[in-house]
Amino acid sequence: MRKKKTMWFEVAENETIDECFKRMEREGYQVVGKKEEPIFSDINGEIVPIRQLIKFKGTLI
Repeated sequence: MRKKKTMWFEVAENETIDECFKRMEREGYQVVGKKEEPIFSDINGEIVPIRQLIKFKGTLI
């Protein structure tokens, strides 16, 4: 099976950014971009930010 040329890697909730970088490297990718998205929740009718979703774009080495 052929690997994709570029791929987005999401930092898991229980994972550090460094661990995500190492996972990318093990899969043969290097970081070429970053994207952050806020995650919101509706608590008692009020929209509240609960965490930040971080994704890194990887390209094949």
